[in-house]
Amino acid sequence: MSTPRGSKPPSLSVFFPAYNDSGTIASMVIRVVRTAAELTPDFEVIVVDDGSADGTAQIADELARTYPQVRAVHHPRNRDYGAALQTGFRSATKELIFYTDGDAQYDPTELASLWSALTPEAGMVNGYKISRSDPPHRIVIGRIYHYTVSILFGLRLRDVDCDFRLMRRAIFDRINLEKTSGIICVEMMKKIQDAGFPIVEVPVHHYHRAFGRSEFFNVRRLFRVAKDLLILWLALVVRREHLRPGLTPLTQTAADPANRVYPTPPRT
Repeated sequence: MSTPRGSKPPSLSVFFPAYNDSGTIASMVIRVVRTAAELTPDFEVIVVDDGSADGTAQIADELARTYPQVRAVHHPRNRDYGAALQTGFRSATKELIFYTDGDAQYDPTELASLWSALTPEAGMVNGYKISRSDPPHRIVIGRIYHYTVSILFGLRLRDVDCDFRLMRRAIFDRINLEKTSGIICVEMMKKIQDAGFPIVEVPVHHYHRAFGRSEFFNVRRLFRVAKDLLILWLALVVRREHLRPGLTPLTQTAADPANRVYPTPPRT
């Protein structure tokens, strides 16, 4: 992204959906604080703790005490990946929103590559994995998943499930998100594409999971994923419900009052 001389760079919200990521979330936040500070003076970092059962919540609060740009939003119980993304997008207050997972399978310093690729015309920059660093069975499942949803939903993307994205907040003034499971990424990319936002794609590195385990691509959940995709396909492709007038965009939907925010925001 090139900034005209004399003008300020856009503001930036960064958020990490995190579930039992106590071994990685601190390093992710520290690295992205340094990276974001090199891109813009106006940024915030949000850790969305999705009801973690380990020390993620305590670490997130400690990071918020240490860095003034950081705050933590805690779900009182685990609500699944899509719910964490929805909370992150609702919590973001800046012009641009970047998110990636808290499990350190992506390098948050590569945000700089997405930032430089964001043109004035583009609605978002979507990362795609140079090479997937996962066990063989997950690579196979991931490829089948990608090609299946690309065909079913007409998605023109190199990598549907690469959760390394820089987006304009204005997108969520026009679309809503409803899914709370991992298929929210298909929902989101279909709605963004159909809303006419141009998408730039940039290669990013993908690393072996050093801590924790995947909560999406595993054999036990495949039947549920298939069922959810069918329901989503009927809604977005057959009935095209997201293109009907009068839908409330995500930025106009209220956050869950049960969420705990740290530091506690001042009363207005």
